[in-house]
Amino acid sequence: MLNDGDKGVIIQRDKKTYAVAPHIPCGVISPDNLKRIAAVAEKYQAAALKITSASRIAIVGINEEDVDKIWAELGMEKGAAVGLCVRSIKSCPGTTFCKRGIQDSLSLGLKLDSKYHGLKLPSKFKIGVSGCPNQCAETCIKDLGFVGLPKGWQVLVGGNGGALPRLSKELTKNVPTEQVFEIAEKVINFYKTNGRAHQRLGALIEKSGLEEFKKVILG
Repeated sequence: MLNDGDKGVIIQRDKKTYAVAPHIPCGVISPDNLKRIAAVAEKYQAAALKITSASRIAIVGINEEDVDKIWAELGMEKGAAVGLCVRSIKSCPGTTFCKRGIQDSLSLGLKLDSKYHGLKLPSKFKIGVSGCPNQCAETCIKDLGFVGLPKGWQVLVGGNGGALPRLSKELTKNVPTEQVFEIAEKVINFYKTNGRAHQRLGALIEKSGLEEFKKVILG
C-alpha cells in the first residue's frame, strides 16, 4: 500500500484506492491538459473527478497498480497535496480577468508557485494571492497572503484553517510587486530555520510576538 504523498497520490476512505492530483498552477489549465485528465479518468474508470479547494482536479478512485501508468499518460507535475511543504498556491483572476481586480494576482501567484511549490518546510504552508480586498483567494487564512491595494500589496502572515483556525495579521502594506518576492523569501526562510515540526507559521509568530517578527522580516 502506498502512503499519502507517495508517487503523488492520496489514499481514499476505503483504504484501497487512491486519488491522483496533478499540479495545476493557480488553477489555470490548458484545454489539452483538461482533455487528457478526462481521457485518463475514463480509461482507468475513475470513481469521480473532484475540483479541490486548492484548484486542482483530483482523479478519484484509482487502483494502486494503475498509478504509474496514469502519471506516465498524464505527463503532468505531481501536485503537493499532502506533506510538510508549500502547497499549491491559490490565486484569484486579478486584473487578468476580473473586473474588480486592483493588482495582477495571477501573474504574482504563478511566479510564487513556480518558485516555492513543494518546498519542504516544518509543516504545511499555504500561500494565497488576492487581487483586491475581497480576498477570493482566502488570504485571511493563509500562512502567507498578498492582497492587492491601489498602492501595492498588503502582506498578511500567520493564518490557517483547520480545527484551530487563525486569522492572518498584517505584516505591512503598499508593497511594490518587485519587493514581494524579497519579503516572501525572508518569511519562508525564517519559518524554515525556526519552525518546529508540524508548527504552523501563525503559532511561531504568536510565540515570538508579531512586532518582533516584523523587525526580523522588515528590518
